[in-house]
Amino acid sequence: MDSHWRSAMNKILVVDDQRNMRTTLALILRGAGYEVTEAENAIEASTCAAENYDVVITDLRMGETIGFDVLRCIKEASANSEVIVMTAYGTIESAVEAMRIGAFDYIQKPFHEEELLGRVSKAIEKRRLSQDVAHLTSEFKDRCQLEHIVGRSPAIRDLLARTVRVALTDAIVLITGESGTGKELIAKAIHANSRRADRPFIPVNCAAITETLLESELFGHARGAFTGAAVARKGLFEEADGGTFFFDEIAETPPTFQAKLLRAIQEREIRRVGENKPVTVDVRIIAATNQDLLTAVAEKRFRQDLYYRLNVARLLLPPLRERREDIPILLSYFLDKYNRKMSASARFHENVFEALIQYDFPGNVRELEHMVEQAVALVNNGLISADDLLPAPSASGGETLSGSSRPPRLLAGVVDQAERTAIEQTLAECEGNRERAAELLGISPTTLWRKMTRMKITFENKV
Repeated sequence: MDSHWRSAMNKILVVDDQRNMRTTLALILRGAGYEVTEAENAIEASTCAAENYDVVITDLRMGETIGFDVLRCIKEASANSEVIVMTAYGTIESAVEAMRIGAFDYIQKPFHEEELLGRVSKAIEKRRLSQDVAHLTSEFKDRCQLEHIVGRSPAIRDLLARTVRVALTDAIVLITGESGTGKELIAKAIHANSRRADRPFIPVNCAAITETLLESELFGHARGAFTGAAVARKGLFEEADGGTFFFDEIAETPPTFQAKLLRAIQEREIRRVGENKPVTVDVRIIAATNQDLLTAVAEKRFRQDLYYRLNVARLLLPPLRERREDIPILLSYFLDKYNRKMSASARFHENVFEALIQYDFPGNVRELEHMVEQAVALVNNGLISADDLLPAPSASGGETLSGSSRPPRLLAGVVDQAERTAIEQTLAECEGNRERAAELLGISPTTLWRKMTRMKITFENKV
């Protein structure tokens, strides 16, 4: 009884110029408990669009009009309505076009009653979930200023829903994902919707601070604790008291510091460099990394006990290539952003969306944003084509689109290889003297040792 009552609340619009087919569909759907409205063509459907139907079922070919017109009309009037396109002339091309415009599903005539009702049921469930998440995330975006997290893919909806839930707790959060996926943005959102929202949010990029300064920066130091410490100084942990501390690139911290950080998290107290008296701090910890921490643990680069202490609430940010349906939305968002910022009126050529959906985006959303920003700044005639956005093919003729003759050359791999070459050449020049090599490379000996360990570079240290 309850199930029938719920289905009766779902409104469905059937659009078909063949009266017999339209009537048959309506009878089947009404028999399943749905409220059904019939329309003969796109003009009639357009007058019904404002009714905000849960599902619209439309034929693809109706006299001089096509179902794409109905699909566009419905999506413009009610973006949340799910559209199922049906046709006796099914082709891969028309299916792709229908899905690109926004259709939920595609069904070819003739079809069985059970097949139709199954797809309608899935469309209604998708709409219900979308409404639940939209209600949750719209309130969250208002409170947390999450307008920069753009997308409608299931992966993003799930991420936002999990972010909402974890933000309301005081749990330690570990955010993982490739570079450019927006880890700090999620960390800020968690803080903004927590009970600590009116207290400081302190971000620290662990890879940007040398090991010798890391402990002093985070925990503070006493006067005279080391050369140059003319006055006592509070560390960033104390500055974040009552708020949230965000460790970006947590995998870049050295093991010696990891032990002290673990104690600080567990005991909720820190010791300034050069002091024995502990200082109590109340901070929520959020950590992020683009590395596989379990691999780092196995390679003895990251403490296992610290990993388990951080891995309380885990959020995995999907790479852009795994949510390609968000690429057109992101393109439009960034185009609008940089048009306003640069007082420009650039627009995309029709080939842009199809071309970029095939690109793998090794730099993720950050790379996409930089593509659009550069294109808006440099385009001459105001029309941005795919060639203005995509990287040029390599000199060897390989391309960077997915499905090409070879995979794209990732920036991280290029940087790692350049670092390895520089370190190996400098060590050879210094006959294995790490202190001298570190000086020539402009880094600390400890940083050089860390990089050599990660890259498995072995040189006998000669003093």
